[in-house]
Amino acid sequence: MKTLAVLPAFNEEGKVGNSIMSIKPYVDKVLVINDGSTDNTEIEAKKQKVIVISHKKNLGIGAAFKTAIRYAQKNNYDVCIHFATDFQDDGSYVPEFIKKIKQGYDFVQGSRYLKGGKRINHPLFRIITTYSYSLVFSIITGRRITDATNGFRAYRTDIFKNKNLNIWQDWLNRYELEPYFFYKVIKENYKVTEIPVLKRYPKNKNEGYTKMKPFKDWWRITKPLIYLRLGLKK
Repeated sequence: MKTLAVLPAFNEEGKVGNSIMSIKPYVDKVLVINDGSTDNTEIEAKKQKVIVISHKKNLGIGAAFKTAIRYAQKNNYDVCIHFATDFQDDGSYVPEFIKKIKQGYDFVQGSRYLKGGKRINHPLFRIITTYSYSLVFSIITGRRITDATNGFRAYRTDIFKNKNLNIWQDWLNRYELEPYFFYKVIKENYKVTEIPVLKRYPKNKNEGYTKMKPFKDWWRITKPLIYLRLGLKK
């Protein structure tokens, strides 16, 4: 299968190069979507001789993924693998994602909380919030998911042929897209599974472990579940 690693990046200078080197040996191509960075993210990525598509301004992680999916479809990639550009993920887990896809799964979610998963430098607050969100996600979807916020995942690109899975809506340009996508693949009865992975956060708390803003972005990852469950969005 033809595999594409998708790395959305916004101001990840000093991290994006390491992320690319981590996953590059395990996929056919690496695609970095530079989402309006104001630092040297684009230059650092291009030094790794990977594909870089740049947005002139920051459009949001959802918009970045849309750009990547269009590229994957246009260039006939069978599988996309979402990977963090801030060096939180470990590329050595990619063969297990691909193995699951080859076994017939359509969507494979990484989980730091499954047996065999690893957490490095995780603050207690982050553990509580990610675990709590996963519990809410599981209740609303009716499917037990241990790590619904983990962005390390793989899926078959032909999923997007399903017109009931409409990621191109304007309201899905930021953090809304990923929970929308995950919810829909479950409800559309695609074959979904989780595998254990590593998730690392920096030792220095000043470096930050997420770009999400409290309350505003928490609502963004929660509202797709509510809107879809109540039938307010499709």
